[in-house]
Amino acid sequence: MEEKKFNTDWLATFLFCLFLGIFGAHRFWTGKKGSAWAMLLITLFTGWIFGLGLFITSIWALVDLILIVCAKFTGKDGQPIPWTI
Repeated sequence: MEEKKFNTDWLATFLFCLFLGIFGAHRFWTGKKGSAWAMLLITLFTGWIFGLGLFITSIWALVDLILIVCAKFTGKDGQPIPWTI
């Protein structure tokens, strides 16, 4: 009988998004560097000055978090990051 293991890539992606989502950490982790840089720059340059940047990246991170929990969030290769191996 084969034992199912918890996917640490999924767990790391989930935790990065939960705690550092507005900075795009989960996107850096999964290889989506272009959108990760966009989230980071929006948060750093417009987030603290106008507040609008924080709102935008917070909504973006929340949508990503929902996709991660539903196992629909994809890595740079376009494959979803599953809960189990």
